[in-house]
Amino acid sequence: MTHSANEVMVLAAKAARGGGAPPAQAAQFGSAAVLHLVTGRAVDDLDEALAALPNGPILSYPLGIAQIAEQAVKGIARGIMEGGDTSLARSYVESMPCSARLDADGTLTMEVGKPALRRNIMRISLSHDTYIRWSAFAAALLVAESDASRQSGAGAGVSNDND
Repeated sequence: MTHSANEVMVLAAKAARGGGAPPAQAAQFGSAAVLHLVTGRAVDDLDEALAALPNGPILSYPLGIAQIAEQAVKGIARGIMEGGDTSLARSYVESMPCSARLDADGTLTMEVGKPALRRNIMRISLSHDTYIRWSAFAAALLVAESDASRQSGAGAGVSNDND
């Protein structure tokens, strides 16, 4: 089944949040997941990253990229990417807003002032099983329905608005 790129990105980010990733890293995972899938890379890489939470590449890749970017001199940053040249690391690099490349030896080179060129992604094929698995991770964000949760502010509350 196909889904919009935005729907897949949001679902992947919610799955990462449900697995314990902080919001910024979850958002980066969502962006990387879209590029990972659209380039035909294995969904198993994404599932393994989700299963590794609250540790693993969803936290380590963005941190490693940020550490390399902080060392930029005259707009060029270069360093060894933790985890080397994996397909998921490549997807993270390709999802960056600046021009970047990851060499086979794990060397990440970024031109931090040069925007990345992107193609417009409309639809992504995502299996029903993957959608269900990621939705189960995302469901961990939901608050259980109870009187106590409603009293503490969960839910939409009572609305007399009849729009």
